[in-house]
Amino acid sequence: MSNEKPKKSLLSLWLLIALCTAPVVASYVAYYFMPPSGHVNYGELIETRPLPDARLALADGTPLQWHQLKGKWLMVTVDTGVCDAECQRKLLYMRQVRLAQGKSMDRVERVWLITDAAQPAETVIREYQGTWLIRAAGSELLKLFPAQQAAADHIYLVDPLGNLMLRFPRDADPRKMVKDLARLLKTSGIG
Repeated sequence: MSNEKPKKSLLSLWLLIALCTAPVVASYVAYYFMPPSGHVNYGELIETRPLPDARLALADGTPLQWHQLKGKWLMVTVDTGVCDAECQRKLLYMRQVRLAQGKSMDRVERVWLITDAAQPAETVIREYQGTWLIRAAGSELLKLFPAQQAAADHIYLVDPLGNLMLRFPRDADPRKMVKDLARLLKTSGIG
């Protein structure tokens, strides 16, 4: 009988050691064999660059200086005035992502930089009312929106200081866009 008691004590000791070391071992395994992705954002952070105070005009011809848009977060799409189905999808996503911000949605503006002389259809203008329709054809501003293929593939984000900072991929997931923008609005004290 005295031989069984040390075996039970030894077994209990090993179980206690295993329970105490298991979380440490698991954390090392997770860190070295399943490394974290390193970022939590969905949109691609791009080299931050200030956008110049370009002289532009709204679609109706009213003059506009780019600095008039400073102070708010800007979701920007760059596309033709013809606005095909892909263009309209981006405008829809921008509207819905802004609305999803709830009480913070007033901190966000939507901007459509029109790259040609085509006049957007009245139905599109009505559908996306509240979007800044800006004629940017020939402006140096358009060259500052980086893209792997075409600027029209992306929705861009400009911070309230006027810095281009992020772009969402072509065929972006609006739910992930909502999370990115909500995180920025929550942590940012500007705009």
